[in-house]
Amino acid sequence: MVRTSAPEDAYTAEPFVPERGGLPALRRAAAECRGCPLHRDATQTVFGAGDKDARVMLVGEQPGDQEDRQGEPFVGPAGKLLDRALAEAGIDPAEAYVTNAVKHFKFTQAEPRKRRIHKAPTLRETAACGPWLAAELAVVEPELIVVLGATAGKALLGSSFRVTQVRGTVLEEEIHGRAERLVPTVHPSSVLRSDDREAAYRGLVSDLKVAADALS
Repeated sequence: MVRTSAPEDAYTAEPFVPERGGLPALRRAAAECRGCPLHRDATQTVFGAGDKDARVMLVGEQPGDQEDRQGEPFVGPAGKLLDRALAEAGIDPAEAYVTNAVKHFKFTQAEPRKRRIHKAPTLRETAACGPWLAAELAVVEPELIVVLGATAGKALLGSSFRVTQVRGTVLEEEIHGRAERLVPTVHPSSVLRSDDREAAYRGLVSDLKVAADALS
């Protein structure tokens, strides 16, 4: 008996990404992605959302518990905080495109019905999801990418990325064959976990103001 490997063993979404059809086609195809093992435990794929002509794309780490249940990115507490910070910085959240480096929720759970605890994706899992992010960038063609946290930064800029070293600055890099401008900052969930939440929030708004200035 010949044993064939499952698609997720290859750790790449590439075979699932359609060549044409824009965001609607990408979203439909992503719902069937089996490019890595994370799809097995997640409720559903959580693809990006927003205007295909958005000037700014915000890239986070992965869906959280609420995003996994609702099928939309940044709808939980961190997303609400991000919307408030964007508005305060002068960026209309309704005019942004938001997505994550990884499209499935990775978590640990002590036992059924217990709370699902977020678990950071590995570099391999992040790389497997890279073709989706590349496709989103190719369709949206944002003027600026706001990088939310370390995982998103490593997905876009490589494993040596350190958010603390470059947050609140405008970077110019080639990403998936395109010249891009990026402003890294912390992930809004880190603000919610901070011992000094107000100071952490002010820092996030300050970084987002740099992004707003770069768009003006």
